[in-house]
Parts: sequence; C-alpha cells; structure tokens
Amino acid sequence: MGIAVLALIAISFAGSKLNQRLDLTEDKRFTLSPSTIRMLEKIDSTVKVEVFLTGELPADYKKLSLATADILESFNSYANNQIKVEFIDPVEGLADDTAKAMRYDSLQKMGIVFEQVNNQWVLPSALVYFKNNQPPIPVDLRSSRKIYKQFNVIAEEPQEDVEATRNAAEALLENKFATAIDKMTRQDVPTIAYVVGNGQPTDLTVNDLGESLRNEYRLGIFNLKEGYPDASIIKTLLMVKPKATFTDEDLLKLDQYVMNGGNIIWFIDKLHAELDSLKRTEGQYTAFDRGLGLDELLFKYGVRINGDLVQDLNCSKIPLVVGRNPDGSIRMQRMPWPYYPLLSSRTPNPISANLDRVLPIFPSSIDTVMAKGIQKTILLSTDSSSRILPSPAVVSLNSVQTEEDLYSFNRSYIPVAVLLEGKFNSLFSNRLPKSVMDSVKQFTGRPFLAKANKEGKQIVVADGDIVTNEISQTTGPLPMGMIQMENYRFANKAFFLNSVDYLSSDNSLFESRNKTVVLRLLNKQKLQEQKTLWQGINVLLPVIVILLTGFIFQWWRKKQYSI
Repeated sequence: MGIAVLALIAISFAGSKLNQRLDLTEDKRFTLSPSTIRMLEKIDSTVKVEVFLTGELPADYKKLSLATADILESFNSYANNQIKVEFIDPVEGLADDTAKAMRYDSLQKMGIVFEQVNNQWVLPSALVYFKNNQPPIPVDLRSSRKIYKQFNVIAEEPQEDVEATRNAAEALLENKFATAIDKMTRQDVPTIAYVVGNGQPTDLTVNDLGESLRNEYRLGIFNLKEGYPDASIIKTLLMVKPKATFTDEDLLKLDQYVMNGGNIIWFIDKLHAELDSLKRTEGQYTAFDRGLGLDELLFKYGVRINGDLVQDLNCSKIPLVVGRNPDGSIRMQRMPWPYYPLLSSRTPNPISANLDRVLPIFPSSIDTVMAKGIQKTILLSTDSSSRILPSPAVVSLNSVQTEEDLYSFNRSYIPVAVLLEGKFNSLFSNRLPKSVMDSVKQFTGRPFLAKANKEGKQIVVADGDIVTNEISQTTGPLPMGMIQMENYRFANKAFFLNSVDYLSSDNSLFESRNKTVVLRLLNKQKLQEQKTLWQGINVLLPVIVILLTGFIFQWWRKKQYSI
C-alpha cells in the first residue's frame, strides 16, 4: 500500500514539472510554434494579461474565450509561470451608468474594442502589462479576416460566415499574444523613419499611420534631401505616396541604404488618379504618370509597377448622386466602384495570411522581374473578376456601362503588393565615377557597395492610399482602411503593421500567422433529424455503462470471495 502511495506522489510531482502535452489534432491547434516557445522561455519577469471577454457570452464568443484561456495557459507553462492571467468584467460593481460609460471610454482610449450582440456589450479584447513602466498593449481577440459565403459578385451582397470567422480568430490567438508580449519585453526598440523630401504627405491624411507606430517603435522623420539614411540606426524606411521626382542623388542614397542592410516599404502611386480630381471634372478625366523616376531602381530590385489602373467587380462602394427627392434634396446611393478593388492574399505568406480584405484606391498592377538571389512573394492581389486599364487610363464615374464591359473583367488575381527578400544588387554598380564613390564614403563613413553586405527585405505596394486615411468634416481623421459612408473598416492597418513588424523584427514570430484551425461542422440536417437519438445516447449511455460496471464488479467480488 505504501509503495502505491509513493508511486502516486512521484507521478504527480513529475506531471507538475512537465510542460508538454500530447497534441493529437490534425492541424496541431494546441502546439505552439518554436519561435513562440523561444520567446516565452526568455521571460524573466511577470507579464500580466487582462482579458475582458468573460461573463454571459454568446456561444461563439464563449468558445473564443475558452480558446484564449487555453492558449494563455500554454504560454504560462513555457514561461516558467510568469504569465499571470485574469478574466475581468471592467464594469463589475459599477451600478451607475455614468461610471460605466466613463470606464468604457477609458478602455476605448487604450485600444479596447467593443461589439454589441443582442443588446449586450461584448469586449473581445485583452491588455498585456509588463513591469508597470509602459502603456499596456491592447490585443483584439477577433479575427482581422472576415470569411464570406460563396456569392455572385455582380448580383449578390456578400454574407459573412460567422462560424468560420470566429474559427479564424482562434487560429490567430498565438500570434497576437506572442507579438504583444514580445513588444513589451524586448530590450531594443527598432527605429522606423518616415521619408520626406519628395512630396510625401505630412498632414492629417497620415494621422493614423503615425498614431499606429509611435507607441511600438521609435518613429522619426527623415528628409532625403538632407543626408544619407543610416541602416545601422534606421531599421525600416517608410516611403508613402511621393509626388515629386527622385533625383539620381536621391536614388543613390536609398540604394546604399539597402546595400547596407536597410529595409524599405514602398507605397507608390504610379499614376495621378484622385477622387478629388474626378469631382472637379465632369465625371471623367485621364490619369497620368507622376514621373517619379523610381522605375529603374525598383526594376533592379525585382519588381515593376505598371502604368495602369486595376479594377475588380468585387469592390467597395462610394456615394453618388442619383437624383433628387420630392422635397428637392439630393438623393445619394452607394454604388460599386471598381477602381476600389478589394485585395486579399492568394498564397501562404507571413504578412497578409489570415487577413481580412484590404482596400486600395486607384491601384496599379505589379510584375515581378528577374533579380538574381531575390525571393519574391505576392502579398496582395485582386479577386477573380478583374481587368487592367492601360495608360493613358481614363477614370470615369460610369466605367461599366454595358454587358460587353462586364465581359472584359476576365483577369484573376492581379498582383498589387510584393515582398522582396535577399541580398540586393546596386543600381549604380559600375556606373559611378570614383569621385562620387568617394563622396559616398565621406558622407556615410562607409565605402560604396555594389552588392548588399547582408540580407534585406522590401515590400512594394502599387498604391499609396492603402496607408492614408480620409478626413471627416465632423469627426476629423478616420481610421486607416475606412471610407466615409462605408461603415466598415478594412484590414489596411493590420496589413501595414504586419509589414512593419516583418521588416523590423528579428524574431520569427510570424511563422505562427500561417496557422490554421480547421472548422469541422456537424451536418445540420442530420443533427435535426437524429437530435432525439443522440440526446438519448448522451444522457442514458453513461448511466448504463456505470450501472453495468457496478454490476460486473459486484458479481466478480462475490465470485472471488464467496466460500
């Protein structure tokens, strides 16, 4: 008897020390990625996580809450019990509506998101704290990707598949919490520089861009006209919607920054195509090339932004005047606008995988070209009903007028954003006199490089408006990815932040973004038909098994000990 007790104690002690569990699921939903485990094992101080998704919840959100608790428990087992988790109702104990409103307002300012479901407020959010010396990082537990049922893009409105969307949210929990914890616990904060000097916007149209980065990175402004960017200080350059031509000296500065290991994210409008220009004309104008002078440089790195406009029937809508009401007031209607095609990921990648649709405005197409040693990944492309308007591209309010026009949307998955990775070759190799190369060394303290001395990354997006925001006359700057009267926020901000993270972080946490959790739904018709049968089995079968086991045990006991 004593040996059995000691064995039980030994097994319990060994079990408490093991942080592994057997994952028998086909999609490995309970297995953390190696990069997440490495990050967690380095945590040496307490990380506090407050989860607000609790209480009486709808079934789908209850499932998400349980999945959140499960993933954080897994985190804690690898982090030497340094992850302290608390599920809290932020307004518990507050009877006064004013006090509740003030509490909700303070949480909203911290980045907490709210949803109203059946007249009930649900907070699918969490806050991550570390050492109480910096603002907490909010985590949106919802999926940044909405999944839609099959629909006809011409005749039908898309309908969300709510079950699939919630399931996609579970697949992203590991990456979201791992990224938040890494940002809170990292020792070195990368420096991101917003480039100016070539007509880049510095007004409120980039308000959300700045607000999105300033709490997570060292964000600065770099004037390309005043010096060479230093790749040892600036991790990533942001090139957003330049309007003025780049000189050879500008290109040389950017080129040598890349050769020294710097990363660049390009958001480029190849053509001048703006909705404001259309409003000032009689419903039609010709989009023209901005003449930025970037073509040769980008071609050398492996891509070509074409001088065209991309359209797709799966698109956003804009408000247009369609007539007048009986009282004489203008009647507005939201109409599909093919110049605003909805973009998504068509190939597995660490940036736009599992993202909702991204909204561009007058995008162009991108071609990949031969560049030795450079790996190219398509990040965003159009849907399956696309067409290209070659330059000179005419922008018109009524670009689709006849059935023949509809038939011209016969292209699929036109690339708009590309990731480039590898050791880039200089555009200026064997092209500069010695005096210019000497001046490069004089200004930078480093010799001119004809080939990159380390691996680099670039993201080229053939639209500048993906990361700008509209400005409402009543509420001010809108969030990135939202247009007036659309009442929907697209995944522009998530794509932008993922792009910056991928280029600026030295960890490999992005490998968990490709994680998928397969949604295995029951056959609802069979479920309805056989509901009573399975309810009976679930209720009665366990009772029968227990009674049968007891009967067999008593029979064996009597037989064993009877005289």
